[in-house]
Amino acid sequence: MSKSSNLFKSFIHCFSADKDHPCPPSSAFNILKYIGPGLLVTVGFIDPGNWASNLAAGASYGYALLWMVTLSTIMLIILQHNAAHLGIATGLCLAEATTLYVKKPYSLLLLLSVMGASISTSLAEILGGSIALNMLFHVPLRAGAVLVTLFTMIMLLSNTYRVIEKGIVALVSIIGLAFLYELSLVHIDWGQAAFGAFVPVFPQHAMVIIMSVLGAVVMPHNFFLHSEIIQSRHWNLESESVIKSQLKYEFMDTFVSMLIGWAINSAMIILAAATFFKTSTAVTELGQAQQLLVPLLGNNAAVVFAVALLLSGASSCVTSGMAAGSIYAGIFNEPYNVKDRHTRTGIVISLACAALIIFLITNPLNALIISQMVLSMQLPFTIFLQIYLTSSEKVMGKYKNGPWLKALLVTIGVIVTLLNVGLLISLFT
Repeated sequence: MSKSSNLFKSFIHCFSADKDHPCPPSSAFNILKYIGPGLLVTVGFIDPGNWASNLAAGASYGYALLWMVTLSTIMLIILQHNAAHLGIATGLCLAEATTLYVKKPYSLLLLLSVMGASISTSLAEILGGSIALNMLFHVPLRAGAVLVTLFTMIMLLSNTYRVIEKGIVALVSIIGLAFLYELSLVHIDWGQAAFGAFVPVFPQHAMVIIMSVLGAVVMPHNFFLHSEIIQSRHWNLESESVIKSQLKYEFMDTFVSMLIGWAINSAMIILAAATFFKTSTAVTELGQAQQLLVPLLGNNAAVVFAVALLLSGASSCVTSGMAAGSIYAGIFNEPYNVKDRHTRTGIVISLACAALIIFLITNPLNALIISQMVLSMQLPFTIFLQIYLTSSEKVMGKYKNGPWLKALLVTIGVIVTLLNVGLLISLFT
């Protein structure tokens, strides 16, 4: 039989495989079965909160803060792979593992703080979607918030994970293409952009923006989400060879997906730097950013901007709700299941509280930036919680973190903590 015929058979077998007849680890097409979880995480950090943080960074400081996206993405790849590692090796999500292996008062406080971070995330997603509806159809902000919240709840409470995953992958593709189109319309100083992407600088009064960029990329709820949804790929986990295969292919999915997120986030800052910073135009609202694009890039660019923002808000709101459902169910030592009342309660708490807060907001752009800053302040607690769990032999068995990986994770945790200390100092000086 020819090599091409064998490859075709391998392809068909891989896509018809199920948990009782797993796809062989050696299949050249096995990676295709793993694409999805990483992209759902990617959606979480190209959300409207990121838009606000990135546009503020580019408009105020040009290409200078691109390095924060690069550093955040490197940290994110390591942390998200570590969270997925927990899900694959133990069959538990991060919230379940916290409830099982952390003493009760501390586990409850930690998980409630992450629920608070989830509400902050949902606020950014719903607010961004409602701003986009206002841009496109002149829907009032609060009415738009209700529409986005209802749409998200219907999506989450009526559809299966697999249906949602396919839709999210499609939306990520559209958002990426939208920014490629936007970048094709502007003149970019690629030399300065490359320098800014890899050389750290701390412009005066930039600490709030730097930390909002960090919180917009490395998001606490995404670790809980990733450790949960990676389990949708379970194939005969009693087999050590299959676990090792999963870990390998999961890293490929995570690495590629995070790079896509890095490219889209960098494109946002580059677009703002090449348009608003170049013309010394201050951006105080996302709606204003769209209007300012019209004389600079034309009507089409403004429409594409608004459509991409709407897609970003809708898709990331779905992933935020999923994370909240997983976290709240984990408090009761249960996995994510939309048919279970604890999962449903978590989803409703996150989305409904976020929507109610929007009714009190007077400055949407500042609210988006602050929401991302709140995430960055909660982040050290989640990082060190994850390190504790994934480094424990009791939790992970022989799949626990090795000394070098543990040292690297601790270093990341210390960096994030020091940046938060710098933020607090800047707020009081």
